[in-house]
Amino acid sequence: MLKRWEDLPDFMRTPEVRPYWEVLDKKRGQLVLKRIFDFTAAILLLVILAIPMAVIAVMIKLDSPGTVFYRQERVTTYGKHFRIHKFRTMVNNAEKIGTAVTVGGDPRITKLGAKLRRLRLDELPQVFDVIAGDMSFVGTRPEAVKYVEQYKPEYNATLLMPAGITSEASIRYKDEDRLLHSGDDIDRVYIEQVLPAKMKWNLESIRRFRFCRDVLTMIRTVFAVLGKDYK
Repeated sequence: MLKRWEDLPDFMRTPEVRPYWEVLDKKRGQLVLKRIFDFTAAILLLVILAIPMAVIAVMIKLDSPGTVFYRQERVTTYGKHFRIHKFRTMVNNAEKIGTAVTVGGDPRITKLGAKLRRLRLDELPQVFDVIAGDMSFVGTRPEAVKYVEQYKPEYNATLLMPAGITSEASIRYKDEDRLLHSGDDIDRVYIEQVLPAKMKWNLESIRRFRFCRDVLTMIRTVFAVLGKDYK
């Protein structure tokens, strides 16, 4: 739940974050409703998706050597570090041979991984993170630690709420990897161009937060996966 202002980490108690905290402070009831929904829906989804997820896990093991899950360290509420659950869509140890973000035609992506990413099925294991409280169904996508370390002060406002499986920014930038090219300085382009553009949507989502808007975002995500373009 939302902490009192005086209980926030020092790096978040700034003039840039304060307006966003005040917005959420007035909507504590909706934040509770959001968490109840997240936990209940995640449990139900886990029961429903247990067999399909097991099938995907077997397919990943047959498709390429390596683990079933990708467990990169990410950042969520109040700067907490956690290890995200995702189905592995790249070759084993991909983070050691490339950047933390993927680019168009990234050679590290496996054949099966490309299909999982296109349908966003690689995100299914994140129901475990939602149950644990590290993530929500809707919220700013959890960034890798090295990118969070480059945040502008205002961006820290996104850490007032749990990281999300989807968001308005995710919908608008569902083909983010196509914006990045292997010949570029990937980290620089991501930090200077892609991240600021996504943060505009993330911060606006906090300013306009309502539980019903979260539900709408989840519906829009389904249509986006099916091919609808919201740009």
